[in-house]
Amino acid sequence: MAAGDAIVGHVVTFGRVLHEAGLEVGPGRVADALRALDAVDLERREDVYFSLRQTLVSRHDELELFDRAFDAWFLRAPVLPPARARMPEQVETSAVVDLADRTQPAGDDDPDSGDPVELGASGQELLRDKDFAELSGDELRRLRELIARIARARPQRHSRRRTADPRGDRLDVRRMIRRSLRTGGDPVERPFRARKEVPRKLVVLCDVSGSMDSYARALLLFLHAVVGTGRGVEAFAFGTRLSRLTPDLATRDPDAALARCTEAVVDWGSGTRIGASLRQFNEVYGRRALSRGAIVLIVSDGWEREDPELVGREMARLARAAYAVVWVNPLKGNPQYQPLAGGMRAALPYVDRFLPGHNLRSLEELAAVLAGIERRHAA
Repeated sequence: MAAGDAIVGHVVTFGRVLHEAGLEVGPGRVADALRALDAVDLERREDVYFSLRQTLVSRHDELELFDRAFDAWFLRAPVLPPARARMPEQVETSAVVDLADRTQPAGDDDPDSGDPVELGASGQELLRDKDFAELSGDELRRLRELIARIARARPQRHSRRRTADPRGDRLDVRRMIRRSLRTGGDPVERPFRARKEVPRKLVVLCDVSGSMDSYARALLLFLHAVVGTGRGVEAFAFGTRLSRLTPDLATRDPDAALARCTEAVVDWGSGTRIGASLRQFNEVYGRRALSRGAIVLIVSDGWEREDPELVGREMARLARAAYAVVWVNPLKGNPQYQPLAGGMRAALPYVDRFLPGHNLRSLEELAAVLAGIERRHAA
């Protein structure tokens, strides 16, 4: 085996070790790690360590586990990391040192296997708080209707046009005069008008890079349901580039919609170029006034592989046009999460609401925020 192939196999297996130990490491992150190693001196332990940590770790609370895994895998240090915290019904993960001894890839388990979950009152409550990254395929299918029900709560705005309303705030003088002709000119009836409420424009940009892989399917179900609420919704996906998903999601079958999306997005599960994707949106769709007066919802963990300053500049352009900007980060569901990623730090000054998006309960909170958000509402 060539030296390059040996390094690739080593990193891929190390990524599997981290995934089994509880870190959210997918193929996209492993590919980013290999690209990072190409740019450093592999004989320098410090360069290898920080290249892997930068690309494979997404949360502050994962650093200790990564350090233990790195020592056990690359240095063969006799250190046992803490086992992965799992839901009560799941089996406790083996220690990383034990996993390091597995030189052959393990067989893939069927994610949809397992006992069915009854969605009674208690079953719904359990799944409502369960992290999307931990859901089996069967559990995710059982949550579809609940996700769709949440997504139907579109943000509203007052239309410029007024319609007849007995509880309105403005007297309809023309109608009052016309009706007064029936009573000899006396304005006995005083009809009122009010501005009717109509759905506000909603633009959703969803990160489908490798670091978001474990959350993308559940969040795309949410996007599919939002697009299904009617006109005024636009959906996009981004990884290394921007892809418009609105036509692909405009079908009643969620499975067919997700299949069309994964086929349409050629960079699914790859790296993340948030700044470049936002720039493409601003230059192409922003000029069509797509974001003007709209609530712009960005779903991403904020990991930017390029210049974070570009993220800040494009977020400033977006915030000037939008009615409000809401950023949903699945990692924020962890109480110990801190926005340390460069892209996330650059974006936050232009975000009106910063919310988690890791489970069903967080989507319920998001729907409530969207229904009542006001412009420049402090994050």
